[in-house]
Amino acid sequence: MCLDQTELSHNLQQLSEKARSTTEFIQRLKGMSDKVTESCIEFERLVTAQCEALIQAIHDRREYLLEAIRMDKDTKIRILKDQQSNCTGKLQQTTGLIQFCIEALKETDSAAFLQVGSMLINRVANTDMTWHQEVTNAAPRVSPIVDLTLDDASVLRAIDNLNFIQMKPPLPPAIIPEDCSAENNSVTVAWQAPNHSFVEGYVLELDDGSGGEFREVYCGKETICTVDGLHFNSMYNARVKAFNSAGEGEYSELIGLQTAEVAWFTFDPVLSGGPGSGLIFNKNNATVSVEGWEHRVALGSVGFSRGIHYWEFTIDNYTADTDPAFGVARIDVNRSKMLGKDEKSFAMYIDRQRSWFQHNSVHERRVEGGISTGSTIGVLLDLQRHTLSFLVNGMPQGSVAFRDLYGVFYPAVSINRGVTLTLHTALDAPQMDYF
Repeated sequence: MCLDQTELSHNLQQLSEKARSTTEFIQRLKGMSDKVTESCIEFERLVTAQCEALIQAIHDRREYLLEAIRMDKDTKIRILKDQQSNCTGKLQQTTGLIQFCIEALKETDSAAFLQVGSMLINRVANTDMTWHQEVTNAAPRVSPIVDLTLDDASVLRAIDNLNFIQMKPPLPPAIIPEDCSAENNSVTVAWQAPNHSFVEGYVLELDDGSGGEFREVYCGKETICTVDGLHFNSMYNARVKAFNSAGEGEYSELIGLQTAEVAWFTFDPVLSGGPGSGLIFNKNNATVSVEGWEHRVALGSVGFSRGIHYWEFTIDNYTADTDPAFGVARIDVNRSKMLGKDEKSFAMYIDRQRSWFQHNSVHERRVEGGISTGSTIGVLLDLQRHTLSFLVNGMPQGSVAFRDLYGVFYPAVSINRGVTLTLHTALDAPQMDYF
């Protein structure tokens, strides 16, 4: 076989394959035509059922409205019959009085007339007066007109707008950057509904603040959401998607939101046990004191799980022989014991002369140097090294107090009567030698 014959045979084989593929495609199209017919028949059935349900709802509503008219009619007729009966009784009494008076006027004996004349004059005068009030000036107690109007405009507009919608997943929402913000360790994300899309809800996702995997933080119908309890000094990426019964749409563009580098917080009265705690908060929850002799734990309003954080307390009042404790605690700490007495808290307790580090009722490493009114206690929580250290009046109080701290920790103090503290936050962490 020559080269031309080989090429022709090869081309014919390719053409034959294309013809076979086209034949199969035509068959698929025919099959799809049958499915279109079946789908339209089923859809016609559904639309017919929906319209019949709407028609039945109109019929039911019509019966309700007609019954309301009938009840209004029966009420008005009953009122009119009662008024008619009252007027008929009044007329009968008056007619009887008139007839009696006519007969009395026929009396020829003046003495006999004088016996009843005065009484009849009063009765006629009173009857005339009440007649004027009750009959002459009377009006029907109800109107014969049905003072109701059927408000069908909105229903007619809805019927005029009754149409098909193309059910498909919605388009991506649009993030509104000017309405998004970050404050302390929370971010607020706002977005706009996609145009020309039917939306049943939204899903908001954030990454882990370090460029890691996204997680769902909100699912609902609102178009703005604030997420609390995030890490400080972290860049969070946010994205949102819309969904409906046809499925989920594509994600919006990402927006990055930077949480605060240092934390601003106060004491949290609710986390500290509420009104029954015995703690007294002042100066917008920055100052705390207590009346009782038993130690009570006050917690800060934020929890930390990573980063370096530093805050201080000033001793506003220290008149009793007591030993306040400073440190951190987990959210489920025992709030009725000195800080450090249970396994949920890590603390330094200090008096006028010395201090100890305490955790789970084990206290160790006494350090000389105490506090008085005006002293400053610094707490350095380093969750990069997972350590906790303390400073008194700007100087390290011993070596690193605790190591291997993992999890979420809240700033905490425990005090009893005779101590008043003020919390200072949003401070830069001091440089420390970790020894």
